[in-house]
Amino acid sequence: MTKISQKQAPYRIGTIGFGNMGSKWAAQFAADSRWQIVSICEKNADRRSEAAILAPDAHITDDAEAVLAEPSIDVVGLFTLADHRPGQIRRALAAGKHIIAEKPIAPDLETEKQLLSEIEAHNQLVAVNLFNRNAWYHHEIQAFIEKGEIGKVGVLRVCHMTSGRLPGLSHEPEGPCFRDCGMHYVDVLRWYAGCEYDHWHSQGVRMWAEPEPWWVTVHGQFESGIAFEITVGFVYGQTAKDWTCRCYFEAIGTQGIARYHHDFTNVNLEMHGTHETVRKIDTYGDKKLDVMTDLFARSLGGGRNLGLPSARDSVIASRIAQQMHNDAVTAKPPCIGNEDDFQFAIKNKTKK
Repeated sequence: MTKISQKQAPYRIGTIGFGNMGSKWAAQFAADSRWQIVSICEKNADRRSEAAILAPDAHITDDAEAVLAEPSIDVVGLFTLADHRPGQIRRALAAGKHIIAEKPIAPDLETEKQLLSEIEAHNQLVAVNLFNRNAWYHHEIQAFIEKGEIGKVGVLRVCHMTSGRLPGLSHEPEGPCFRDCGMHYVDVLRWYAGCEYDHWHSQGVRMWAEPEPWWVTVHGQFESGIAFEITVGFVYGQTAKDWTCRCYFEAIGTQGIARYHHDFTNVNLEMHGTHETVRKIDTYGDKKLDVMTDLFARSLGGGRNLGLPSARDSVIASRIAQQMHNDAVTAKPPCIGNEDDFQFAIKNKTKK
């Protein structure tokens, strides 16, 4: 485990980006007495006004360089889009700052590969928001597995289907949905398996005549022989009267199973082992930013990474997810529906 220079609270942080995720991160730092928000950078003037209300003692600016160059800042939070992150990460590394970043850390695989080499050549703490690794339900399942309650894991399955952003629209720098969103689930199964992916088959569907599949399912095996299945889709009933979702995970072992499903509000956890059965319902917890900010603070205080998701984890998940998406495209996914169906979806989703 790589050691870092040990620091004492309060930890001085500057954040770049105060949009959907950036504002949530800033609110979490503001709520934790171990953190002191020194600067917030945001291009949008209205959001800068909101940032000033949240952190009245912070320097609010539209200049990212002012944050990266501020010598008193210990940590930078990079919550912009992926095409901005490589330059910001390199600048932060050169300035000796620790980094918390959203994923993926770059808009393309080659830049991510180069960036990872640079990150690992430095001695700073760099963590990427792979939120599943901070989820209470995954930690409870892993503890159950480690006790031997389900025997040897043979199958891992995960599904994440929502009525999300409409297909047919241009991708942001984060890439297609199976990379942007699906890399979370590629990562969590790799975490459980404890080894690398070996081989897989991808299949997609182009709903409503969209140019790329926004519903993709992949099955295959890890190097250990564990079989897996991943399904991710943003075409799950956008035009239905009442929106719903289908989100679950299960680990199937030689002697038992552990599983959950959630509705983004509550998690229903069920674990059926050889000696005990556990049933639990608790809150979902959104992106678990409180867990990650706590773990990052404790890692700084302890002088080492105490279990934060790393840049390497993110880069591997991003690469595998993009390859799985590419394979689904190469397989020439069928088109279900037409332009009329797409326009109907746009019209009805706008009403919600």
